[in-house]
Amino acid sequence: MIFAAGLGTRLRPLTDTLPKALVPVGGAPLLYHVLMKLKAAGITEFVINVHHFADKIVSYLEENDRFGMDIRISDETDGLLETGGGILHARQFLDGPFLVHNVDILSNLDVASFIGKARPEALATLLVSDRQTSRYLLFDDDMRLKGWTNISTGEVRSPYPDLDPASCRKLAFSGIHLVSDKIFDAFGEYGFSGRFPIMDFYLKACRDCPVYGAVQPGLELMDVGKTDTLAQAEVFLKSSI
Repeated sequence: MIFAAGLGTRLRPLTDTLPKALVPVGGAPLLYHVLMKLKAAGITEFVINVHHFADKIVSYLEENDRFGMDIRISDETDGLLETGGGILHARQFLDGPFLVHNVDILSNLDVASFIGKARPEALATLLVSDRQTSRYLLFDDDMRLKGWTNISTGEVRSPYPDLDPASCRKLAFSGIHLVSDKIFDAFGEYGFSGRFPIMDFYLKACRDCPVYGAVQPGLELMDVGKTDTLAQAEVFLKSSI
């Protein structure tokens, strides 16, 4: 599932007339780069959620005959549902384990290797990395998710009331995760519906439902979220993808 429904406000004025997914980088839209990377890893069935200029994304896919892939559209034009709600809304298309990938993330991820790291019991496996940020996911020595912290404010979120962040591994989430379709039942069990961020669910359910992190050595990751990153993204594509 590719998240392509966002408004892309940080990419204005480009996104005043285009959806973020169709912002060009290196001569092709962001959506193209993500689709081709995942296709190269053997993935041929896709769900793409749409909201902002949804018709332009649909037209782009149709004009390119969906690149010879099975691509379904999860329509959120009635209202953005955020990451968790977006997954839940696309339930009819998601049978079996599925990969979730933000459309504005470029990386040198070995997708097949990442998928192979998922443990059979995992509700989700999150691609994480040791990079500098203010917000970190917290993992134990077995790489099981325990919580989240903002080191700038000292805020901690965790279903473990006595969790000590200093005892945990602090790693940053990439926006890429492998998810079991058991998550749909878990959404209901934990009272999640409508619009909600997926991380809110993970941080509530991780005590009972195994959520793990996975690190790829040498991972290079770029969030193409602002107009001043577009030139950097072109260089990144040439060197890392």
